[in-house]
Amino acid sequence: MQKVFEALASTPRRKILAYLAHTELNAGEIASRFEMSKPAVSQHLSVLENAGLVKSEKRGQFVYYQLVPDNLVNTLSSYAQEVCPVSRPLKAESAAIARERGQPKK
Repeated sequence: MQKVFEALASTPRRKILAYLAHTELNAGEIASRFEMSKPAVSQHLSVLENAGLVKSEKRGQFVYYQLVPDNLVNTLSSYAQEVCPVSRPLKAESAAIARERGQPKK
């Protein structure tokens, strides 16, 4: 969780995530959208990848990056449960109702 919040502490990284929420891009395409050098963008992407917020895939001579939304959602959800203990009973109650109805666990 710590790595995710450290990654999110940077405005440029949050902006990169916003772009990647809509499409996958390579480092050059990301750099062209910012007034930032390609090495600086690569460093930001490395932090995001180490935090598990993006994943990369090499295709030919380019490396494409895409958002890993589940990791971001799970981290923020876990944090919300830590700081908002009221949500724990509600989540347990929701899970119990879903089990009674035979619905799959979310």
